[in-house]
Amino acid sequence: MGVLSSLKHDQKEAIGLLQIGTFLEYFDLMLYVHMAVLLNELFFPKIDPHTAALLSAFAFCSTFVLRPFGALIFGWIGDNIGRKTTVIITTMLMSISCMIMANLPTYAQIGIAATWIVTLCRIIQGLSSMGEIMGAQIYVTEITKPPVQYIAVSFVSIASAIGSMAALAIASLVTHYQFNWRVAFWIGAAIAVIGSIARIRLRETPEFIEKKNKRIKDGQVKNAKKDLEQEWGNLKTFMAYFFVFCGWPLTFYISYMYFNPTFKELYGYSAQDMIFHNFLLSITLCISSILWACLSLKIHPLKITKLKGKMGLALALLLPFLLLVASHPLYIFGLQILILNLTLGEIPSSAIFIKHFPILKRFTVTSFLYALTRALMYIITSFGLVYLTEILGHWGLWIIMIPITMGFLWGICHFEKLENLSNDSKLLPSSH
Repeated sequence: MGVLSSLKHDQKEAIGLLQIGTFLEYFDLMLYVHMAVLLNELFFPKIDPHTAALLSAFAFCSTFVLRPFGALIFGWIGDNIGRKTTVIITTMLMSISCMIMANLPTYAQIGIAATWIVTLCRIIQGLSSMGEIMGAQIYVTEITKPPVQYIAVSFVSIASAIGSMAALAIASLVTHYQFNWRVAFWIGAAIAVIGSIARIRLRETPEFIEKKNKRIKDGQVKNAKKDLEQEWGNLKTFMAYFFVFCGWPLTFYISYMYFNPTFKELYGYSAQDMIFHNFLLSITLCISSILWACLSLKIHPLKITKLKGKMGLALALLLPFLLLVASHPLYIFGLQILILNLTLGEIPSSAIFIKHFPILKRFTVTSFLYALTRALMYIITSFGLVYLTEILGHWGLWIIMIPITMGFLWGICHFEKLENLSNDSKLLPSSH
């Protein structure tokens, strides 16, 4: 880790603040998701199960489906006002929504108003989390250089995984020992306020300031002949980014959600058992993510990510066969660990994907594409696999897993070409 010592004090401080903020954002965001088994009973009507199911589904889906709108809003702020402003606003929004939920009366106390308020809070959390993680990753990308850049940006994503793990730990404690769930939301809100205030110390990234000043100096003149590709980026790069980032939602859903009915129906797992089971899974994800990130100090990140994609393709082809012979919950747990840790995550290559987009459109483009992959893939996997597996059994997994994995590998190959071109251009003699 000697390379990390090359960072200046203000860089280390900024990275630390951003990681803590991302941890808190995802702790607060995922706390409700993992405690839904308890909280939906408190905030949604019991007399009409059908309506309750629809409203609770909307509360969950709105977190992801409305993310593209959050990406456009915070993307504009990030590209026109600044990265620092964005990460401060998003942390405050998450804090406010947590405060509201921590004090919100239940459905039994105020009726349907509780349902709509908690749903609105979930929407705000989904929007703010979108600006948070991309803002933090872009900020760290712009204040660091390779190879430390790879591990520094990866640890922003790892902070979100640790936040999700902490949320699962709290959810497990609450459901097993009947602790007061409101305390968890108060803790998250309080620390988020402290994090927002601490982030005021951040300075805007020099790379962004330089480009913004240049735009102002040029008088922001709109040149009709200006190359659209130069301003926004290459369409093929858009597609490559999109396909790469489709990988994680698929991995997440299959690892955490797909096997739940099997555990409940075949092995008699309760909701509490499933929360604890997923908590154990999240521990393995945090460990493997840290290992992949550290490995990027020795091996180029794209080589690591490409290897993960190849392993993902092999596992996708074998998975239906492996599930046919699954006869014990520990066997399935082992498969979940393989899917979650050895397949289609973007760590440790996130910084490489980000830096191949123009600086003054970087926030808008990357966050919108990121959000779009989450919105589309969670809908496709959650609804698509229900029907596909009903008709084809586990073989239905192939119809979604194989195309997405192939797209992931194609996207990695495209960014490899961009990296090679970038490196070649650095070797060319400068013209005078």
